[in-house]
Amino acid sequence: MSYVVADILKFIHDWAPKGTAQSYDNVGLQVGRPSSTVTKCLVALDLTPAIVDEAILGGFDTIVTHHPLIFKPISSLTDSGLVPGLALKLAEHKVALVAAHTNLDAARDGVSFKLGEVLGLQNLEFLSFLEGQVKKVVCFVPVEAVDAVRQAAHEAGGGQIGDYSHCSFTRGGTGQFKPGDSTSPFIGQRSGDIEKVSEVRLEMEVASWRVQHVIKAMRAVHPYQEMAYDLYSVEQPYRDTGIGAIGDLRVPETLGSFLKRVSTRLNTQALKYTGDLNQSVKRVAVCGGSGSDFITLAQKAGADAYVTADFTYHRFFETMPLDGSTSMALIDAGHYETEQMTEDLLVERLKKAFPSLFFTKTAHKSSPVHFWTSSDE
Repeated sequence: MSYVVADILKFIHDWAPKGTAQSYDNVGLQVGRPSSTVTKCLVALDLTPAIVDEAILGGFDTIVTHHPLIFKPISSLTDSGLVPGLALKLAEHKVALVAAHTNLDAARDGVSFKLGEVLGLQNLEFLSFLEGQVKKVVCFVPVEAVDAVRQAAHEAGGGQIGDYSHCSFTRGGTGQFKPGDSTSPFIGQRSGDIEKVSEVRLEMEVASWRVQHVIKAMRAVHPYQEMAYDLYSVEQPYRDTGIGAIGDLRVPETLGSFLKRVSTRLNTQALKYTGDLNQSVKRVAVCGGSGSDFITLAQKAGADAYVTADFTYHRFFETMPLDGSTSMALIDAGHYETEQMTEDLLVERLKKAFPSLFFTKTAHKSSPVHFWTSSDE
């Protein structure tokens, strides 16, 4: 069976919906055509000149990265700079580029879940659910058509609540309308009298990024010329998207022991941290990449330690109470280091979804950051 780039995109976006990406982000297909055939796919955290050359020399037709090459619009496609130059080179060699960034950060079993798994955490759950991701779609349907409309909505992704699918609610009532001069009514006649009909109020929760797809599917089978529906915001969080992850070590250990665990499992000798090396660590919050904005979330979740990256100096004071102790250890393990396992995550999931295709992670470390210690002298 042959596959195209659009198939890879659909799989990724079913797992990590594009609509969950942050507003500043740029995810999805960045270079290439959706209809291009995929046979060999290279996976990397970042796109660098070395990785582009690796793809071209290795005969790869597709690259999937976590960090997008193109974050901001580019004014020209020339070799005058790194971003346009790499994009141009990919286009010249017909190599497609797909990015799954903050949508993969927000996905269940996404980046932070993989980081927690690597660190040996159990019972992983989101640190916090994303808000504003759920809508309520309410549609008014004649009794005889309600099953068809409901089924169409469910097939389009409506009515998913946690691990339950096909969730909906109905209530009967009476609908009223008067057909106008240019109408073609399902019931009554053009320019006719006021009509009253037994209808059902059909409602269900829908993830915000699926709303238009669900409404289109309902409209396709709804018998009315004008489908009457309402759309509401819902306060409840969507439980398959969130921020970071939190879990527990199998047995408690000292912060000193936990730092050694982080260093070993993330293959880094440089950790910035706050805390007492003898304090106990059991419950651990994690966030792959830049997670310094979520310190408070980690504290509220009862974490003994929080592992992420890109803390500025003054953020390390935020968990320090008046007596100068540390209520929650903060550990900055590096941006690349807390996301490098994303390459393995993507390869694992893509191989399982497309067993006939070839997927492998890059042979290159893409981080531009190097560490110098006195032992290097």
